[in-house]
Amino acid sequence: MIEVTNLTKNYNGFCAVDKIDFKVEKGEILGLLGPNGAGKTTTLRMLTGFFEPSSGNIEIKGLKIPEDTLEIKKLIGYLPESAPLYHNMLVFDYLVYVAKIKGIEKDKIAGRLKELSSLCGLSEIMHRPVAELSKGLNQRVGLAHAMISDPEILILDEPTSGLDPNQIVEIRKIIKNIGREKTIILSTHILSEAEATCDRILIIDKGKIVADDTPENLKKSAKSESQITLSLHEADSNKALELLKSIDNKLIVEVEDSSDKDTISFKIITIGLDNPMKTIYLKIKETDWIISEFKKESQSLENIFHKLTTEDK
Repeated sequence: MIEVTNLTKNYNGFCAVDKIDFKVEKGEILGLLGPNGAGKTTTLRMLTGFFEPSSGNIEIKGLKIPEDTLEIKKLIGYLPESAPLYHNMLVFDYLVYVAKIKGIEKDKIAGRLKELSSLCGLSEIMHRPVAELSKGLNQRVGLAHAMISDPEILILDEPTSGLDPNQIVEIRKIIKNIGREKTIILSTHILSEAEATCDRILIIDKGKIVADDTPENLKKSAKSESQITLSLHEADSNKALELLKSIDNKLIVEVEDSSDKDTISFKIITIGLDNPMKTIYLKIKETDWIISEFKKESQSLENIFHKLTTEDK
């Protein structure tokens, strides 16, 4: 459906998107996840034809940007971060106006608005002025706008930005329902949103893709790495450090500061090691050292995201 190859965007010497490659299959919901300024919005604007790439290729259903930009725009419904609504119009009048611009036949407009009213939860606000709506209701109207021509592809830029928790849940449900029939790309900097909504997560940082996988596989990756806190009483620091490092070359052992001069604390990172707690405990048991603290903290998706988007590339 969508294929991006070596896509790059430069602004006056600044590289906002740096040679990224990815594909999106028909019917897939792809989450473009990354911190603010990572290059998410720039990528979406290139996909929708609003920005022309500095280099690289975008192909959508066999059509290419910039050669076929107008035809590609007909395939896409786009919701930017702030829905571009006319606040002096009623919701109904606004959507009729958009439908006419999109070239929907006059006798089909009423039926299409009825469908979108049900799907996006607009029934009770169709005759209210846009200016009176909350941010959450504005986003619903924006979704209806993006979908009014029944496009095959929806591109949503931070669709839940600025919403309260209840509104976020409502918008997620709408997106999931839409995703049964559409191909969707949405951007967000909130991991839980991508995890709850998307079939696949693509993490972007400093214009580069640093991870691309399903939420399930990312969770498995997170589970393969854990952090252990170990504090030993009446142990020799150098001997304890040497002992821990000798257990397995997959252990990364660091000495931590301790307020108790008779206690030595360690932070131990394990990667792909089966039952590391048992292995470490049995080794310590061979000595006369006293374990005063011993706990494991599994790596979460939040940890993985933080690690991928804060380390120097």
